[in-house]
Amino acid sequence: MSDRSERVASSGTVHWVGAGLSTGSGLTRVCDTADRVRLWHRTEDRAADALDRLGLTGRAEPRAYTLPALTAELTPGDIVVSMLPAPEHAGILAACVGREAHFACSSYVSDAVLAQVPAATAAGLVVLTEAGLDPGIDHLFAHCLIGRARAAVGDDTGASYSLTSYCGGVPAVPNDFRYRFSWAPAGVLNALRAPARYIEDGAEAVAERPWEVTRRHVVDGEAFEVYPNRDSVPFVEQYGLPPAWKAQAFVRGTLRLEGWLRAWEAVFEELKAGDDARIAALAGELAAAYPTTDADRDRVVLAVSLDVRADGRSWSGSYLLDLVGDEEESAMARCVSRPLALGVRHILDGSLPAGLNRAAETAARSEEWLRELALEGVEFTLRVDQ
Repeated sequence: MSDRSERVASSGTVHWVGAGLSTGSGLTRVCDTADRVRLWHRTEDRAADALDRLGLTGRAEPRAYTLPALTAELTPGDIVVSMLPAPEHAGILAACVGREAHFACSSYVSDAVLAQVPAATAAGLVVLTEAGLDPGIDHLFAHCLIGRARAAVGDDTGASYSLTSYCGGVPAVPNDFRYRFSWAPAGVLNALRAPARYIEDGAEAVAERPWEVTRRHVVDGEAFEVYPNRDSVPFVEQYGLPPAWKAQAFVRGTLRLEGWLRAWEAVFEELKAGDDARIAALAGELAAAYPTTDADRDRVVLAVSLDVRADGRSWSGSYLLDLVGDEEESAMARCVSRPLALGVRHILDGSLPAGLNRAAETAARSEEWLRELALEGVEFTLRVDQ
């Protein structure tokens, strides 16, 4: 494979791999824009059933997924969209690099994916990541708020700021458990077992058990409970915050309904005491006790706020996305799949460069993505005070 100085032209063919809870109308949007779409799932019958459920029978070709089977059908300029769990992405990306195909997913960039970016870039391939809801739309909101604040306050002005970004999938009608599983229960539990790093009161902090620092958070007059997750600190640099600004608070975290902390007390005791086998069993028990049914309606809330204070000047802004699912699809599926489909469209039209892309990475480009998402039915509000 020779190095390329320019991006490989898109072939017009998209391979969408996986049809789980987060595959929604974004796949329909891909079928509207691509020349050819193949949906890869566990079996060809299950792929066909998913297409029927989405009203896409005849508009995409069902396929039984294995990595060798996918690899065999890839041609230069194809786009592979992975909706599989994050550990699967590196293997798929390796196949894409070998067959000169572009790659897209909604997940965080793993070290294994990052290691392959130089080869993909040299081959003229787009690697689109973090292009869903969280990560994805949250990045767009943050970039836009920071861009507006920089214009109002100035990059070189000594200032202090607080940025919070909280996202959660919750039941539209609160239940006793104060939660609705919108992704695998095992993933939810293991995320709670991972330490969180963030900035609070101007200094870095680490919560070994994130739920133990849960606090009340009011969004548009409604009280929720929030806690930090993963590692927020690297996003200070990723978001391009001015070095002259000092972070008083910088937290990216999870949002839950009020009462969640109390409702999950027994779960937390298991998380503190349980080993991997017990946690895996608990995930199965919770899935059985709190099943997601077609009659349920989910709700997605994403609230991103930025407050900047400088001598004689201040600026505050916030974005709020608050969507409820309907009979056609869940709110989570809409919010994850439509931004990803928008990213695929930008690979198809050649507007994304070769190399690593994380949704939109500038304020100007983020504003464009948000305008496009609003037209796609992903509604949100912006409030600014200065």
